[in-house]
Amino acid sequence: MGAAFQLSASPIDAGALRSSLPDDRAGACVTFEGWVRNRNEGRPVTALDYEAYAPLAEKEGARILAETAEKFSVVAVRCVHRTGALGLGDLAVWVGVTAEHRGDAFAACRYIIDEAKARIPIWKREHYANGAAAWINCATRGEGAAAKPPS
Repeated sequence: MGAAFQLSASPIDAGALRSSLPDDRAGACVTFEGWVRNRNEGRPVTALDYEAYAPLAEKEGARILAETAEKFSVVAVRCVHRTGALGLGDLAVWVGVTAEHRGDAFAACRYIIDEAKARIPIWKREHYANGAAAWINCATRGEGAAAKPPS
């Protein structure tokens, strides 16, 4: 089973990632793209900054993909999360899964993004239309959960 998790300071090339997934054993491919939107919890957002503690983020990301392989019958899984400054509409996270059957592909893709959001130590700084900004810890449980961004 092919698995890869990575952080990227450069824009994510969804087409290139998707083209890395085909395999004759796979009958299904499911992808997820998370984009920077213009609102969060009722506040107008103008931009985001993502920071990660890379050693732990990469370890936890690889652990999530390994768990995915154990729980679902998948052929390949990939996940890339951006770091750095992102604007509205930018691709913040990409997940791709191939499997023999669509049920496993959908379930595995959902598992990866849900677990990544809950466990990987990535912090998001939202910039608001009124000029204010706030850090939000994306990891809410697991080894990566923390109250503030790295210094």
